Amino acid sequence: MIELDSLTKRYEGRAAVDHVSLSIARGEIVALLGGSGCGKTTTLKMINRLIEPTSGTVKVDGRDTREVEGHELRRSIGYVLQEVGLFPHMTIEENVGITPRLLGWEKARIEARTRELLSLVELDPAVGTRRPTELSGGQRQRVGIARALAAGPSVMLLDEPFGALDPITRRTLQKLLLKICAERELTAVLVTHDVDEAKLLGNRIAVMHKGRLLQIGPPAEVAANPADGYVRELLSGHLTEASA
Repeated sequence: MIELDSLTKRYEGRAAVDHVSLSIARGEIVALLGGSGCGKTTTLKMINRLIEPTSGTVKVDGRDTREVEGHELRRSIGYVLQEVGLFPHMTIEENVGITPRLLGWEKARIEARTRELLSLVELDPAVGTRRPTELSGGQRQRVGIARALAAGPSVMLLDEPFGALDPITRRTLQKLLLKICAERELTAVLVTHDVDEAKLLGNRIAVMHKGRLLQIGPPAEVAANPADGYVRELLSGHLTEASA
């Protein structure tokens, strides 16, 4: 469903992402795992062209993303941020319905879709008339997930979506995400620095360090057979500042 081939991003000659290649199957969740500055978020943003690659290619469902206008590509891919990014001057209904409105959906269809998705993320559709500031952090993140699903994407990109939440809320939303991805057969790429989250959510973990992909595989396999000392220390929770 997603193919990265020698994907590279350079800033002033320095490689933030260095020849990363991987294939992600339809319906699979891959967790990009690594410390701050390892290139995982840059890699994620090159999939939907929020960041343009210096070289290499990205294909989504067999199509080179360079063949699609950037704004059209982003409207077809769900995107969830850590800070949610809801527009404070809009109601929850208006926030969820942004992409369908841009796609020209009729008002009644957007309203029905919004109610459906708020229920899907286990919110009372009545919250649709509220503003984001009237909701808790966990509720806002649920709305962020609903908004990402509004136009019916087959691919979801998630950039540390639960990092700002308390542990109980975080685990609840992690389980909800797994349920939604399974029910809707979504292909997802998740950026995280949390090893436990990567193990819980990822069918495979892709460990990145200094812009390079060090190892990718099922969580148990990577933990049992780490490619090097960095991967071993990262997955064991004993990564030192010097190693990072």
